[in-house]
Amino acid sequence: MSGKLQHPDRDPDRRQFVAQEQAPFGAVLSCIDSRVPPELLFDTGLGDLYVMRTGGQAADPVVTGSVEYGPMTGGTPLIVVLGHQRCGAVKAAYQSMRDGKPLPGNLQAIVKALRPAYEQAVREGGADPVETMARAQVRLTATALRSNQDLAPLVRKGSLAVVGAYYSLDTGKVQVLTGAPS
Repeated sequence: MSGKLQHPDRDPDRRQFVAQEQAPFGAVLSCIDSRVPPELLFDTGLGDLYVMRTGGQAADPVVTGSVEYGPMTGGTPLIVVLGHQRCGAVKAAYQSMRDGKPLPGNLQAIVKALRPAYEQAVREGGADPVETMARAQVRLTATALRSNQDLAPLVRKGSLAVVGAYYSLDTGKVQVLTGAPS
């Protein structure tokens, strides 16, 4: 956030160190937005994060399986669902549902996946319904992962935290919305 990046673990020595195996400390499910690359936002290096990126953090079984991989196979202790300000995928899905106009091609799959967040945003109201929907999507996705049949036992045991967070494009700040470990 301060702009004082460390750029840790991005040199040839680190590449050699992680070449044979990995043990990331976190998994991040974030948006495809080019302004929100988790490795850069969190100033991490090679082997530090598993990263999955989909439009609006939409999660289907393949994405969910990818998120589960680290915690279930290597004991990765943290999952972050990272939404962000001015999300184009959320805006397009919101407008599609509001106007009753489907998006072309497979973009409609994103709209379908974001419907629960849209419905929650409509119920909540607010000055900016797209931002309300983006935050709702983060909370809903994090809650779904936290209560997932395979991840829930790890969460209950305290070996896994599933955090919903929101990145401000304006300030660079990441705000925890839900699931902060105690």
